[in-house]
Amino acid sequence: MALLWQEPSPHHATTGSYARKTWMQTMTKSKLDPTDAGSVIDAMYAMVSGPAGPRDWSLQKTVFHPDARQMRTGLGPDGKPWIKVMTLDDYAADTKTFFASNDFFEIEVARRVHEFGNIAHAWSIYEARRAPNDTTPERRGINSIQLYRNERGHWQIMSMIWDNERPGLAVDWNV
Repeated sequence: MALLWQEPSPHHATTGSYARKTWMQTMTKSKLDPTDAGSVIDAMYAMVSGPAGPRDWSLQKTVFHPDARQMRTGLGPDGKPWIKVMTLDDYAADTKTFFASNDFFEIEVARRVHEFGNIAHAWSIYEARRAPNDTTPERRGINSIQLYRNERGHWQIMSMIWDNERPGLAVDWNV
């Protein structure tokens, strides 16, 4: 799979809210084809990726079903599994402070999608970086993404659950 992200054009500012808006417009609105599940997944990554600053959640209603859930998982200090289940608004609120002060680019490096009728499931391996061209990611993990094709033939994410690599847990590149 080809690298999905490139740096913003040199003639655009690379910091601040203008850069954030420009990044979003470049990476999502001009390329989103809601009839293609892969394009919807690309737009999801573009929504969370960019220089420090607020994210533009306006595309959320197109990319995600209104009843969608996003679920972060991990292990607590005691080694026990935990999960945080969030609505779309919960996720935006939960990440607001982090995105405001951190450059963050979630780069998809591999994907496998299976479609059956009006449902699709994607295994998507990602790397989190401070810049799109960083050679060493700060973390890597897998998003398990379930999509639904609605009455207009548009794919929408219904649920997304993810976990990051950690000691004893490495990405399986054969997902």
